Amino acid sequence: MSASTVTPRAGFNPITGAIRALAMDAVQKANSGHPGAPMGMAEIAEVVWRRHLRHNPANPQWADRDRFVLSNGHGSMLLYALLHLTGYNLSIDDLKSFRQLHSKTPGHPEHGYAPGVETTTGPLGQGLANAVGMAVAERALAAQFNRPGHTVVDHYTYAFAGDGCLMEGISHEACSLAGTQGLGKLIVFYDDNGISIDGHVKGWFADDTPKRFEAYGWQVVPAVDGHDSEAIDAAIRVAKSDTSRPTLICCRTVIGLGSPNKAGGHDVHGAPLGAAEIEAARACIGWNHPPFEIPADVYAAWDARPAGQKAEAGWNERFAAYAAAHPDLAAEFTRRMSGSLPGSFDQVVADTLAKFDGKAENIASRKASQNCIEAFAPALPELLGGSADLAGSNLTLWSGSKGISADNPGGNYFYYGVREFGMAAIANGIALHGGFIPYTATFLMFSEYARNALRMAALMKVRQLFVFTHDSIGLGEDGPTHQPVEQAATLRLIPNMDVWRPCDTVESAVAWAHALKRADGPSSLLFSRQNLPHNPRDAATTAAIARGAYVLSEAAGKPQAVLIATGSEVSLALAAQKTLAAEGIAVRVVSMPSTSVFDRQDAAWREQVLPRGIPRVAVEAGVTDLWRKYVGLEGAVIGLDRFGESAPAGELYKAFGITADAVAQAARQLLGK
Repeated sequence: MSASTVTPRAGFNPITGAIRALAMDAVQKANSGHPGAPMGMAEIAEVVWRRHLRHNPANPQWADRDRFVLSNGHGSMLLYALLHLTGYNLSIDDLKSFRQLHSKTPGHPEHGYAPGVETTTGPLGQGLANAVGMAVAERALAAQFNRPGHTVVDHYTYAFAGDGCLMEGISHEACSLAGTQGLGKLIVFYDDNGISIDGHVKGWFADDTPKRFEAYGWQVVPAVDGHDSEAIDAAIRVAKSDTSRPTLICCRTVIGLGSPNKAGGHDVHGAPLGAAEIEAARACIGWNHPPFEIPADVYAAWDARPAGQKAEAGWNERFAAYAAAHPDLAAEFTRRMSGSLPGSFDQVVADTLAKFDGKAENIASRKASQNCIEAFAPALPELLGGSADLAGSNLTLWSGSKGISADNPGGNYFYYGVREFGMAAIANGIALHGGFIPYTATFLMFSEYARNALRMAALMKVRQLFVFTHDSIGLGEDGPTHQPVEQAATLRLIPNMDVWRPCDTVESAVAWAHALKRADGPSSLLFSRQNLPHNPRDAATTAAIARGAYVLSEAAGKPQAVLIATGSEVSLALAAQKTLAAEGIAVRVVSMPSTSVFDRQDAAWREQVLPRGIPRVAVEAGVTDLWRKYVGLEGAVIGLDRFGESAPAGELYKAFGITADAVAQAARQLLGK
């Protein structure tokens, strides 16, 4: 580096000073934010990003880049400063717009806004779980694609985490599994500053963190001075020397270091320093430049573009040699990392629908789901399944499933154990990494454990499939602790989450195919434990399923009412239609497997399926409020606005009045008959 225009004070230098100054200035300008973590982790960040992180700011999507995750996402200005300084397309004006409407620098890092942000973080602990997923994906891809003499997948995942991340229960779920899996290219830095919003954490977080992670099977580098660059560098080299275990580097830091009057206390955690303290901090760190001004030589010292372009160019040469030796593998790797499906997939779907319709099986939709996996997975090697210790109940295994383990990382099925939240967040990381389409599974009731990771998947628009079985009181004797009532409705309330509740095998196949093709968000697939009857359809009706709602059975004559149903209750609507037809009352039955997909259809289709002016009855074994959107205040809803009971499924439906007779009677009352 050329001689700096800054005269550094003892213990500080202009390289890390740039991080501290940008963090102070951006938070002050926004009048909100968290300067403490960026200032306290400046040395750690500088060593990682300038000495170890292999990336190319000119191509943030380079397949073999190292991944970096800021799990303590409230310290977002640390990441934004790093991206700006190293040469990503994130300008000084973007930093000046920190936390402002429509900026590329929102209050917490959001995937898809600033280039180089690998995942959305802020809900503490989830970034750590995402990093585990990225490390899983890297290792699995390496096992599937690397060949002797040709290594095309070979990168690290680095994550920063704070006390809050490690207090969150998801950190246990994810890190325990990472140790079991031996994810040796995952390196996590624990920012051990002893401070959270409420003050010194020793009153509520007294864990022996090194021993905790040693118990998980991690390599632990304890008691590293987080402000000693050489000590940090040495710790990273130790981490890289053991690729059989993930590594936790415990860095003792002072939160807000450089702020002479606020460093080391909770006041610096989540509030601007104030003009007077910023002036004092500038003097303390030897930074005498105006806000948002970085000297040219400091920019030059940080610029990662030349090294990044050289690294990617070297990889491109290796990949070209790989493609010459293994052209089919190279083409498949390129396709999978692009996120595109095989060109033959549409034909596979068409053949599967024809097969399922012709077979006309009356089976549980969870079994139909397994049949879909069996049909689609051979054509989609990127499918990476898993279940939270319920594979035998969720039916997520198929004949080609191969478990992933520390000794056999190249499989396509991940045993998550009883870790619903960790599972969903790890799978988010797998999806974000690229090369895989993850599907995960548990009972619908236990989507509650995973809820925030489901929301994050929707927020980040990642392609992940959440398989939820045992979708209603129809699961029977396990009782109300396991019987979902409000879960389907609340999943539908998550923006950008497609929810499918199919009524038979054919609808299940359409739901699976739609979710697999959807590249701009996740899907929740809700399946029954109990058997459901097959419904015959013509080609046009089958094609209409993909529109979210369609006329499954038309009225014999002009419809006087419309019966809307999903999943296991479609058969009740069809039975009610027959009863009413015998009385001379013509009703249409609409199957609505996906409300969100239906809502995205054009007005003409929505009017065609649900004509205005015709009374409507909806039936679903769950809470009723959502269905008012479709039946109106004048319509009727047959459902369940209370918790279930422990009893056989058939008895429960009768006890709660969710029957064909109840549907028919509701239609009669609406028609005044």
